[in-house]
Amino acid sequence: MTHSADTGFPAGIATGIGSMPGTDPREAGRVALGEVALPFLPELPGRGVGADLVGRTAGLLTDLPVDFVHRTYRLSAAPTAETRRARDLLRWDLDAIEECWERAGSPGGVLKIQACGPYTFAAQVELRGGHKILRDHGAVRAVTESLTAGLHDQAADLERRLGVQVVVQLDEPAIGAVLDGTVPALTRLDPIAPIPVEQIADGLERLGAGLGRPMLLHSCEPPRWDLVRRLPSFGCALDLTLLTESGYDELGALLDSGRVLAAGVVPTADPGVDPGRLTEDLVTRLHRLVDRIGLPRSVLREQVLITPTCGLAGTGIRWAATALVVATAVAEGL
Repeated sequence: MTHSADTGFPAGIATGIGSMPGTDPREAGRVALGEVALPFLPELPGRGVGADLVGRTAGLLTDLPVDFVHRTYRLSAAPTAETRRARDLLRWDLDAIEECWERAGSPGGVLKIQACGPYTFAAQVELRGGHKILRDHGAVRAVTESLTAGLHDQAADLERRLGVQVVVQLDEPAIGAVLDGTVPALTRLDPIAPIPVEQIADGLERLGAGLGRPMLLHSCEPPRWDLVRRLPSFGCALDLTLLTESGYDELGALLDSGRVLAAGVVPTADPGVDPGRLTEDLVTRLHRLVDRIGLPRSVLREQVLITPTCGLAGTGIRWAATALVVATAVAEGL
């Protein structure tokens, strides 16, 4: 395992994106700790409200309670049953990963945690009046500050419990809509304006600085290079199956700058191919990609993490484990 000099994020190994199938945090924890060199805190959205990406992150927020109204998360004036449930689930997850960690004999010195980024959260969650948080720049700042504090507390708790270094992944699947001004509004007559990329980059960099830990920005959507290039302290997690030739120069610039790439290459559903053959195919594809970009193959060992293309919640635990085994084999094959 190596660490990027620019971001401090581990590289040359494999990890998961975060979400896992099922509802048992101990079963998911055993897989997340046992099959990859960069273990991660599993997310189990199959448990329902409070366990999905947005609800789980709501449980991290300090002093910003969230309700669940008409299938939508909404800020609340006081703690609600949904807030308590989200926090209970997080607490159970931390207890489960601690138990798995102890049973595994403390397998490593780094653990990755994940949360919904502030802009996707603000695009999904409503203010009490029904408008998206995104419409209120002051509310967006409050969410960012609250998330920073909540993540800092969770990271410190895990570092204390497990004796590890925590690294942090922010999931921003809606960042393209935020940048383009296409987030659905309360009414079509009152659209939500796009947020300038410079403003988003500044907010994310401030969040990362407040956490003081290695950061990774993830999205399963096509990469927004206009944002990526403005986040020098972040590594970048991409679904490489969405990369087109027009993005080769941007990807080359990312790696040439010394930053970490979490390369999403392993399918999230069983492709019906022998895992050994799949591993060889993925290693070959990555070699060809860096050859095409014009960088030495050594960057794959020094600056690249191998991951599934996205989260694994939609598959079964058997393929989830196999996908992580394949990711590890690909990293070793590079």
